Amino acid sequence: MWKWLHPYAKSEQAFRLCGRLLPWLSISAVLILGAGTVWGLAFAPSDYQQGDSFRIIYIHVPSAILSMGVYSAMAIAAFIGLVWQIRTATMAVAAIAPVGAVLTFIALFTGAAWGKPMWGTWWVWDARLTSELILLFLYLGVMALYQSFDDKQQGGKAAGVMALVGVVNLPIIHYSVEWWNTLHQGATITKFGKPSIAPEMLWPLLLCILGLALASAAISLYRFQSELMRREMHRPWVKALAEQEHTHAV
Repeated sequence: MWKWLHPYAKSEQAFRLCGRLLPWLSISAVLILGAGTVWGLAFAPSDYQQGDSFRIIYIHVPSAILSMGVYSAMAIAAFIGLVWQIRTATMAVAAIAPVGAVLTFIALFTGAAWGKPMWGTWWVWDARLTSELILLFLYLGVMALYQSFDDKQQGGKAAGVMALVGVVNLPIIHYSVEWWNTLHQGATITKFGKPSIAPEMLWPLLLCILGLALASAAISLYRFQSELMRREMHRPWVKALAEQEHTHAV
């Protein structure tokens, strides 16, 4: 695996790999996310307690799960960048962080919109909500730290250290509903042995999670390509690529 990945530590190779993966990820994301959303919002049965308001789970749950999944991917990139001193990995940290921040914000916003009619309040300092808010601050911290350095290589290392430190928050988010007596409901779909959700509601939700994961990967790769171009704009391969694009445009 490492032997296959190692050539892509070079910027040019990484850029070309992203270019090959992007169309497949984008098309798959649109098809799967579209199917899951339409199925969940239009055809899944209403909940016997919450009625149609439960359908917000098709936005809230995927964004909440992916907010942690994207952070894990960012932390892995940070670890690779710090341990093996791979520059492209530190660029990946900078590319991934805003994607995770948006997902976390969506999870918090939709959670508040769902909490008001269900719990009677927009926000409480509940363990799950508070740890998810800390996750948003971690994303914003990684982004701010990276941007605060003129030397982006040093900025990438500093942001990578912060990303790794923040990993400790992920198990806190996941197990917060088990460790503390909390307002937030317990695990449902993560109980794979016996999910607490009807199959006709579960399948479109799983499609939404998969579709959003593919969309997040596609957006992250696009941002990664942009970061590569920005950081290496004076390198010969970027100039050759620009000339090639200009020739095709003419």
